Formats: sequence, structure tokens, C-alpha cells
Amino acid sequence: MARKLTLEQRFEAALALVAHADDDAQIGAFIGLVDLLRPKRPDRVDEAVDRLQRFGAYLQTQPELRVGLRDALLRLIANRKSVRLFTDSGILANEGFFTGLWRRVGASILPEEQDRESLKDVVGLVFRKQSDYLWLQNVPDDAWLELMHAIDFRKARGTQPAQKILMHVLDGLQVMSYRITAIGLEPEIVHNYPAIERYESPFLMQNVEVRLFIEDRKNALSEKADPTMDDKHLQVLLQQCRDIVTRIRRQALIIGASVGLTHLLVRLTQNIERCALLLKLLEVKPEVDCNADRLRLLRALVEGENRKNSVRDLFMQTVQLLALRITGNAGKAGEAYITNSASEYFSLFRAAMGAGFLVALMAAVKLWLAHQPYAPLVEAFRFSAMYATGFVLMSIFHFSLATKQPAMTANRLARALEAPAQKGQDRLDNLAELIVRTLRSQFVAVLGNFVLSMPVAAAIAYAFYSNSGEHFIGLEKAEKLIHEIDPLHWTTWFWGALTGVWLFVCGLISGYYDNKAVYNRIPQRLQQLRSLRWLGVKRRERLTHFVEENLGAVAGSFFFGIMLGSTAAFGKVTGLPIDTLHVTFSATNTIYALVAFDGQLPWSTLARCALGILVIGTMNLAVSFGLALNVAMRAQRVKFADTWPLLGKLLRRIFTTPAQFFLPPRSPRAPFVAPAVSDAEMIKSADKSDKDPETTRGNGKAGGEGAKSGKK
Repeated sequence: MARKLTLEQRFEAALALVAHADDDAQIGAFIGLVDLLRPKRPDRVDEAVDRLQRFGAYLQTQPELRVGLRDALLRLIANRKSVRLFTDSGILANEGFFTGLWRRVGASILPEEQDRESLKDVVGLVFRKQSDYLWLQNVPDDAWLELMHAIDFRKARGTQPAQKILMHVLDGLQVMSYRITAIGLEPEIVHNYPAIERYESPFLMQNVEVRLFIEDRKNALSEKADPTMDDKHLQVLLQQCRDIVTRIRRQALIIGASVGLTHLLVRLTQNIERCALLLKLLEVKPEVDCNADRLRLLRALVEGENRKNSVRDLFMQTVQLLALRITGNAGKAGEAYITNSASEYFSLFRAAMGAGFLVALMAAVKLWLAHQPYAPLVEAFRFSAMYATGFVLMSIFHFSLATKQPAMTANRLARALEAPAQKGQDRLDNLAELIVRTLRSQFVAVLGNFVLSMPVAAAIAYAFYSNSGEHFIGLEKAEKLIHEIDPLHWTTWFWGALTGVWLFVCGLISGYYDNKAVYNRIPQRLQQLRSLRWLGVKRRERLTHFVEENLGAVAGSFFFGIMLGSTAAFGKVTGLPIDTLHVTFSATNTIYALVAFDGQLPWSTLARCALGILVIGTMNLAVSFGLALNVAMRAQRVKFADTWPLLGKLLRRIFTTPAQFFLPPRSPRAPFVAPAVSDAEMIKSADKSDKDPETTRGNGKAGGEGAKSGKK
């Protein structure tokens, strides 16, 4: 029976194969070596650290094998085409959603041909498991740096393979620089940052500087002398490029953004960061710092290769691009649904009462339309038209339906999560205060909806009975309405959650059209439309102002009506058990059913109805708020680690002052809450720096006097 080899013995065999294999067999040797270092599962960090440490310790005791590994690794990198690896791996591709989708699906079915002369494909072969990037990232930096120290790349400086690798990095740097220039001069970037045309663009100047830098480095290599230029001036220019991207993103919160612009900004940022990283690899500095930069690049490249054909990543990137476009405007709209004073509190209550009145009428029309059966498509059209009309009227008259608020307020809360605390204030106290105000506003909106929708429904039902001698709905329909909201039936929970999803989508649509109105300057284009001149100047101004302020709300309401009206019909056509349950409509329908039973329902049935309405409301609000908050935090890259301390502060408020969750503040003005960074202030400060000729010229030409001193 063969004796099982120890890990060190397997290291010895793999290293011997790496050192003595020819170019064709060398890739297989490195694949075997990585297989020895790879843990059984990506989350087993201790196992990976142990293997790396044992491998590094073994290299320290075997100088010949260490030299063989280092030379083989350098030859592997130097003798292959590596520019695409540096410039493409981990960088968002310039392709549309469907193009990327078909490419990735096709590659998963029929993998692309592997070119062993391309270092990009070789990295994909060596780190062949799609989860390899996970354990590379999970292993602490210290373990990797110890291994790199054991390999001792210092000894390779000045060798021919090291110089060839340096030339590859310079070629990659040149490609990245040209790409930054091309993206930075895209018409959509220039349109959103006109200062690029007024002053010398850092996107252009960095390319000039990169070409000088590369020429200096190549001359130094050919003459075997020290370079005369460092990268300080170039880093300043790249920072100016980052600043412009930041200003355009801040400006997008005010004037909107397109998906194309967001895509360009993401690609531009990734190219700038990769260019900066390549520059750091070329710096002359201590070996520890060099190894840290090499590790960053290795992780980025392996992750890019492992996930290049991931369909899930494509969907997540697309959703994030859409969310970045939408959430800014939705977040600003959410501020209108958070009351800060007693006057705002009662104003929201009156607006909610108006919505409740319309809900009672809409529920009556829905029951009347459902009195006779129709084909599913006809039924969907009739119900959708009714719902859409009612919800659009709510938007036009600025009525407030409680369940539509969470999709808006979640975006506002996400922006507040990343806001730093102001001087003398506790950040968590401010967040807790914002949440209290949000919950209080939600409570008064629900109360306002119920206060008018249920009495109006009862009045309509009794008026119909008094005039016709028959109930508005029959007993069979009333029993069905009661059964639909039974909390013990799974459909009550599922349909309530599905309605929450539609409420969330409604919020996204509202943000999308709000952004579209601002970014595409729809109000200004309407203002100059000749076909509207018959309205007169003042009425045309009022129309354009209304469109600017309400296009998103009207569009979201319209599509929400279509979703509610067509879901049940879609379920009938497909055979799926789906429908929608909205808390305000369910409560109103319960009143119609109660009148049909002449109020003769047992207390147990009434209690189950009340519990069912509570379940539906909870699912409506929780699902819509949770989805909206998740998308907003992903879009804005907000990570909140203080959940438990924040919950503790909220619980203390519940036990000490529970009334503040339901009643308006007594003072005319509530205490100050630190908001997210003011968009107007950010734009104002950005514009101020843009309009300063001295600052901009210095930044555009040479990055200021401080940048000039970066040259040796």
C-alpha cells in the first residue's frame, strides 16, 4: 500500500515540476501548485492560512526550489501577452445588457477557446475554480505578504524577465490612459461637466503626462540608468479626474442622470483606479509596500477572471446602475413623507384622508365592475383603468396613500445612514430621531386613510341599500372578501407581500421618471413647445412646473394601478394562484362585506378580519420598505454596522416616550436632525471651485505648483 505523502513532500514535487517544466507543461505545474494551496471550501480561512504559512516556511528552507519557483513565475508572466490582463480583467465592459447576457450565457454553454499565450487566459486556467477569488480575499494580508517575502522578488530586479514585465506594465498603463481620455471626453460627460471645455481637461493632461512618464521609463531601461521622473504629478492629475467624477455624481442628485452616464462614470472610475495601481507597481519603494500593491492587483485580476462570465453579476451591475440613477430623486421625494412639526403632521393627515375617500370610491367601483364575469384580458383592462385613474387623481391632488411612502422614505434613510455626525451631535441619536419621525408619519398616514375610507364605504353601502332594497354586494361575494383576508391562509401573506413588491416597483418607477424629467429637461422643452402656446404664458408655466414636480408620482401611480388591476387576470391566464391585497382596500372591502351581512358577524370572525388586515398591512409595508432600503444601500454603497446600538436607542425611546411614535411634537419645530450631505451645498461648492480660474487652470495644466515639485 502506497504511503500517503505529507504536504511538504507534495510541495517539493510540485516545485520541482514548476522549476524544470518547459513552457507548455509549466501552466499545468502551476495549476497543481495552486491546487495544493486551495482550501476545501472558500470560507475555511484557517486551512488556507495554514497551507500558505507551511508553504512559505518550506521555501525558506529550500533556497534552490525558491529560486526555481521565482524564475518560473517571472518567465510565465514575461513570455506571455499580458496587456489585456491589466486593462480588461475586473473592468466593466463597454457593452449593453443583452449583449453581455448573450455573451455570458454562450460562454457558459460553450466555453471560449483558451489561449495559453495570453496571460489573461492563463490566470483563468491556474485559478480555475470560480470561487478562488473568495479565499484569496478572505486570507489576511499578513499571510500573503509572508509568502511573498519568502519568494523574495527583490533578487529578481534587473533580470531580463523582470524588465520585460516592467515593459508589459508600461504598455498596460498607456492603454488605460488612452481609455481614460476617451471616456472623459464622451459627449455625455462633457454635457454634465461643461468646465472641461472651458479649461484644460485633466483627462487630456494625464495622457500627455503618461506618455512622458513611459518614455522616461523606457529610456531608463535601455540606458540602464535611474528614471528622472516620478509619478507624483500624474497621481495629482488622476485625483483631479476622480474629483470631476465625484462632482458629476453629486450634480446628478440635482439634475438627474442617465443609465449611459452612470455606466460611463463606473467604467471611468475603474480605469482610473487600475491606472493608479499600475503606477504604484512602478514606484521604487520598500519591498513590503511593493508586495502589498502586487497583492491588491492579484486579487482584482483573479476576481475579474473568475466572475467574467457570471450572469448574476451582470444582473447585479445593471440593477446597481439603474438604482444609482433612480435612488437620488426618490430619496429627495421621500423627505416630503417625513413630518417634522405638528403642522406637517396634520397636513399629512388631511392628505391621507383625501386618499382614503378615493379608496372607498375605487373599492366600490371595483366591486361593481366585478359583478359580472368577463374574459381575463377584458377584466384586467377594466380594473387597471379604474385603479390607474384613481391613483393618478391621488397624485394630482397630492393625497397620500400610506403604503406608497416606504419606497420613498427608505431612500432618504439610506442617504442618512452614510451622513457623518455634525459637531456636538450623536450620529445614532440623529438616525433614531429620523426613524421615529418616519414611523410617526407612516402611522398618521395609515390612520388618515382608515378614518375616511371605512365610514365612506359604510355610507355608500347603506345608501345603496336604502335606495334599492338590496345590498351593494351579495352574501357570496361578501364571504369571498372575508375569506381573502383570513390570516390563517397562506395566500393572505403571499398576496400582501406581492403587493409590497408592486409598491416597491412603483417607487422605482417614480424615481426613474423624476430623474428623467430633470435630466432630459422635459419641463423646459414643454415650455418652448409651439403647440402649447394657445395655453398662454402663465398656464404653460403652471403646466411645466406641475410636470417637473409630479411626473414621477403620476407615472408611478399609473403603473401601480396597472399592476394591481392585472395581477389577478394574469394568474387566471397562467393558472398561478396570485392576486394582490392592499391594506386600505382590504379594510374598505371588509366594511362592504360587513354591511352585506347586516353587521351580524361573530366576534371571532371580526377578530380574524382585524388580524388579517394587520398581516396585510405589515406585509405591504415591510416588503416595500425592505426592498427599497436594500436597493438604496447597495446603490449608494452604504454599509451600516451599528444596527444593534441603533435598535437599543429605539427600544429606550419606546419604553420612555412611546407617544412620540404616534403623536406630533409639541414644539413648533422639532429638534434638528443631521441630514445626508446637502445636495445643493455640494453642487454649490463644486461650482465655486470650477469657476475659480486660477485653481482650475493650475489643476488642469500641471496640477498646481505642488504637482510640479513631483518631478525630480
